[in-house]
Amino acid sequence: MAEKADFKISEDVPKAVSRRNFIKGVITSGVAVSSASYLFRASSLLHGQQLTPGVGERLITLNVNGQQRRVDVMKQETLASTLRYKLGLTGTKLGCDRAECGSCTVLIDDIPYYSCSVLTHTVRGRKVATIEGLASADGTLHPVQQGVIDEQGFQCAFCMSGFIMATVGYLKTNPNPTRQQLAQGISGCLCRCQDYDKILTAMMRGAENLRRSSLG
Repeated sequence: MAEKADFKISEDVPKAVSRRNFIKGVITSGVAVSSASYLFRASSLLHGQQLTPGVGERLITLNVNGQQRRVDVMKQETLASTLRYKLGLTGTKLGCDRAECGSCTVLIDDIPYYSCSVLTHTVRGRKVATIEGLASADGTLHPVQQGVIDEQGFQCAFCMSGFIMATVGYLKTNPNPTRQQLAQGISGCLCRCQDYDKILTAMMRGAENLRRSSLG
């Protein structure tokens, strides 16, 4: 039912609003009606960790998008659920809920993870970044987000935040990838519309934007 509500946003968009402006609004708000790479396989590291002292506590503090957030968390609660239903960060989408589609991708210490397969308790003391935290304080979009607007790279945009977060994470390891390298680097994300060519073009534009911004 939660995902159906997300899709209703398209019904309320005036016909006079251009697709470009609509996509920009979706990206800015972080509520998009929106084979894996080695980066995603890093999620197994979290599951292999031993529980830290006090893991049974329910009221914990998380570092999310640079802010300390106190939240009541169940022992087996996933990070995706915490972000969406406890912290209201609905830009993190729940698709398959079994670490296959990548729609719930977030960055943990700058590395992409499937948040549906990470227990919230295991990320205490680590830095979590979601799609809502990419834009700067003055509202300027992240270069990868701007790349999506430049190329209008998505259809329904449900998978958009996952692809963007995966790309941002990958570009931290390889800021100047070839098209093939980037395709491999973000292959942990799936698109239900199967518009991969346009998505990859948008992500490559984002990489170009990022390189330009770092030079400026």
